[in-house]
Amino acid sequence: MDKLKSTTVVAIRHNGKIAIGADGQATLGNTVVKDHVKKIRKLNDGKIIIGFAGSTADAFTLMERFDEKINAYGGIMKRAAIELAKDWRTDRYLRKLEAMMICINAQELLLVSGTGDVIEPDNDILSIGSGSMYALAAATALKKHAPSLSASDMVKESLTIAADICIYTNHNFVIETL
Repeated sequence: MDKLKSTTVVAIRHNGKIAIGADGQATLGNTVVKDHVKKIRKLNDGKIIIGFAGSTADAFTLMERFDEKINAYGGIMKRAAIELAKDWRTDRYLRKLEAMMICINAQELLLVSGTGDVIEPDNDILSIGSGSMYALAAATALKKHAPSLSASDMVKESLTIAADICIYTNHNFVIETL
């Protein structure tokens, strides 16, 4: 059976706000199996929001582990992300999970991967998933050439451009702002 294909998740910090959004499509091979998947979740009483791409079951496993780390480290997102990345690389079970996460709070944007990466971008833009490069290019251009847009509007437009190009990304968006 083919694995579920990725998605597009993008996060942008702009003018003191951080927004994160994702499309809602899940595919199996070249077939759309669901078009309203919620790939954005709030943690820590809404102070942290994550977006995930990759295998859905793997992403939920990582989200649960991340939530445990957040609670264990007093809500400090960066510390929780680093500890999750360490576990993800070294734990025999977690090491096989195929997903990525973007984590945001009011101050930070972090990309967490199974290779042990915890990345905070220089340009205040992160994207993951099959349409990530399209969304990243669009977000970069919007920040440079349309600075009057809000972070949320930039996320929406970046996802729209990715969905117009990437067959594994649709136009059913969920967008959250901090």
